[in-house]
Amino acid sequence: MTALAAAKAYAATQNTAAIKPPSPSQEDGGLDFGSMVKSAMNDVMHSTKKAETQIAAQVRGKAELIDVVTAISAAEASLETVMAVRDQVISAYQEIMRMPI
Repeated sequence: MTALAAAKAYAATQNTAAIKPPSPSQEDGGLDFGSMVKSAMNDVMHSTKKAETQIAAQVRGKAELIDVVTAISAAEASLETVMAVRDQVISAYQEIMRMPI
């Protein structure tokens, strides 16, 4: 993953969060990390299925190529975002494991 891809993934995350913020689920008003990750995974699955539908429609001759490319690009951006978050979580976990007790 390059720095440009990470920046694009971060920008995509910021746009998604501005449009549809997750609802607070903790009593102190904080966000539930698990529900946020679940929501992100659902978004990735939705965009991937939309891309697959557009590809199938293009094969049948019922969709424009630009729609297919746009759907694939959106699915790729969503997947890159999830991968970037996963990498950061793994990095944070490894850093915690290296801490002295």
